[in-house]
Amino acid sequence: MSDGNYSVTDDLSDTHPDDMPEQQVLPLDAWHRARGGRMVEFAGYQMPIQYTGEGGGIVAEHEWTRNHAGLFDVSHMGQLLVSGEGADAALEALLPIDLSTLKLGMQRYSLLLDENGGVLDDLMVSRWPRDVFLVVNGATKWDDIAHLREHLPDDVTLNHLQDRALLALQGPEAFAVLDRHATGEYPLSALTFMKFGLFTVAGVEMAVSRSGYTGEDGFEISLPAEDAEKIATLLCGEPEVKPIGLGARDSLRLEAGLPLYGHDLDTGTNPVSAGLMFALNKSRREAGGWMGHEAIAPVLASGPATKRVGLIVEGRLPAREGAPVFAGESQIGHVTSGGFSPTLGYPIAMAYIDAGHAADGTRVQIEVRSKRLDARVAPMPFVPHRYYRGEPR
Repeated sequence: MSDGNYSVTDDLSDTHPDDMPEQQVLPLDAWHRARGGRMVEFAGYQMPIQYTGEGGGIVAEHEWTRNHAGLFDVSHMGQLLVSGEGADAALEALLPIDLSTLKLGMQRYSLLLDENGGVLDDLMVSRWPRDVFLVVNGATKWDDIAHLREHLPDDVTLNHLQDRALLALQGPEAFAVLDRHATGEYPLSALTFMKFGLFTVAGVEMAVSRSGYTGEDGFEISLPAEDAEKIATLLCGEPEVKPIGLGARDSLRLEAGLPLYGHDLDTGTNPVSAGLMFALNKSRREAGGWMGHEAIAPVLASGPATKRVGLIVEGRLPAREGAPVFAGESQIGHVTSGGFSPTLGYPIAMAYIDAGHAADGTRVQIEVRSKRLDARVAPMPFVPHRYYRGEPR
């Protein structure tokens, strides 16, 4: 990174997504396998869906993270730096974000949209001393890079930090664990939700943000890939921490009501229907000037035809992605994410349904295996978020 704390080695000006290898290897691939990681293909990588042995399995890993701390390897995600004269204005032409209010050390959720207002990706945006740092989804990062390179002006530089790993330490005991090891210009406790800083752990310099994808308090840690095994081993050597796979990450984010790109978000959805109005900064909703605004403005004015809602399903049978949702004999939508909630003890789902049926408490039915399951619209998150916003411990 250009502030001297990172080494940027890969300028993608001559790189095309078609040139990327079909299968890439996580920096911690061997580490996961040595710990019994059951590896599956995801976003072009082999990634652990769960771990075998005592304490392993999706439900056990889910519950461990809710009660203690889990370490997730999310190094498949893209870490990008945007810099140069006019970088803020160039990004604001593509993202509905007000970068003038994003101060040093702050992080914000945003959306990359196409000209029709469809969601190309959801991402995190952070303010660095002379750069803007983006974390994009692993499944879309090459398309995101191509889109950004096409639309950013020539005097704005986009760098892909391929020599970086990304770890997420999540759960109510995550702070206590990281605080034992992290040193910096200020204490780790100074970080509140969606803030970040530079810290050193076991001699490794890293960027730490207080954020995550589980609904729990926790941290996302960007560090050199060559040091990932050292830090992962150190953290998992603490009694509160276990490695956690993709399966529990998905069930945790579903309970937290967080959308997953490619399932709950895609180019066929828009931010208003998705319930992501907070990602459209208020001043920019009105002023426009960002890709997709002309298509979204009428939806902002009149309201969406469909809405993303939470559903609580009666019985024990979960509703999965694609299951149709009915009001009487009329299909009013479809499920985009669903599963059994380990925390609540019953099935939950997210769905897009007609706005006229989206009020909390509305009774609907979901068709699963040619059987209609009774369900009702419920507010999200299903399990309350426990982000640390500065309240007394």
